[in-house]
Amino acid sequence: MLFHIKQSHQPADCPYGKGGSKSLFDENAPGVKVHGYYLAFPQHTTFFVVETDDAENLQAFLRPGVSKCVAEITPVTDRPAR
Repeated sequence: MLFHIKQSHQPADCPYGKGGSKSLFDENAPGVKVHGYYLAFPQHTTFFVVETDDAENLQAFLRPGVSKCVAEITPVTDRPAR
């Protein structure tokens, strides 16, 4: 299943110069394939399209940023409704 994730943080929690945006997620989380990774630097927001079939894998992917970020997770598909 595909998920669109919007992960944002407050400017005071910005990882710029402290590991960068990649410090806020685990790109090696088991069972998660990253299809897209995009930054909106002025808004302190990262967007992802990821694929996984397990909510625990999705939680592991986001765990590094859980104390600094808010994540909005939306299941998405490239297939129209029947």
